[in-house]
Amino acid sequence: MEVDNLKIGWIGTGKMGSPMSACLAKAGFSVSVFDIDSGNMQASIDSGAKGVNSKQELVMESDIVFSMIPNDAALLNVALDDDGILSSMTPGSTYVDMSTVSPYASENIAKESKTKNIDFLCAPVSGSTILAEQGNLTIMASGSSKAYDMAKGLFDIIGSKNYYVGTDQQALYLKLSINLLAASTVAALAEATTLGRKGGVDWDLMLDVMNESVIASPLLKYSIPPLKKRDFSPAFAAEQMNKDMGLIVKAAEDVDVPVSVALMVRDLYRSIVEDGHGSENLTIAVREIEKAAGLGEPS
Repeated sequence: MEVDNLKIGWIGTGKMGSPMSACLAKAGFSVSVFDIDSGNMQASIDSGAKGVNSKQELVMESDIVFSMIPNDAALLNVALDDDGILSSMTPGSTYVDMSTVSPYASENIAKESKTKNIDFLCAPVSGSTILAEQGNLTIMASGSSKAYDMAKGLFDIIGSKNYYVGTDQQALYLKLSINLLAASTVAALAEATTLGRKGGVDWDLMLDVMNESVIASPLLKYSIPPLKKRDFSPAFAAEQMNKDMGLIVKAAEDVDVPVSVALMVRDLYRSIVEDGHGSENLTIAVREIEKAAGLGEPS
């Protein structure tokens, strides 16, 4: 089937699922959306999508089904419960899950999909809500190559880059590895900038020099303008990173990888959430370390 004629079903229109499904609707595709919180569907509907009342209705209207779900338990419920989407999908159909979940949860869905002759692809994304709105996400996909061939043209609308990385759960291991690097980088940035401030370095000047140094990266580039303003509005919330750090540590334990750095970073984000700052951007780690060092806001 030509990608232009695909009828798309999208389950999960939260912080990431909403702008991603909206991108497809704005591109002219027939998109049906469902979320257990009907209010979450409105932005997608405003962009041209059709809201439906159940997962079963969505499956019946779709040639390909996507999901973007916040955690393992919710995803397993959506996919595998008695009224889950796999129970309604027909043999030969395609299911693409774009959630950041554990490889274990995704593997269970892959196994059940195989028994039902459904082509399953896990395709987590790297990027913030801002990049999702722009259609500039990076997409990593693994699983059924047939499903990837069907979804690739749609990935080109949701993201600026997409990669097929294997036939099993490689995409999730890659996504978790990237998030480990991102979280560790922000944690190190928090300690480094606090050290600089303690030594009397001007806040804005320090960030400018860092951004021109060997440590410069896209992550730093995105982070510096709001950090200069001390703006911690969530592009990627600390509570999301706390969840992901738990997935990272568990995945590493399951495959016998020592992750001492990940354990420290997990504890940092756990502390941030416990302190009531989980809804702020992951760079709130800067303020957390400053507070521990006895620093207030830069003058």
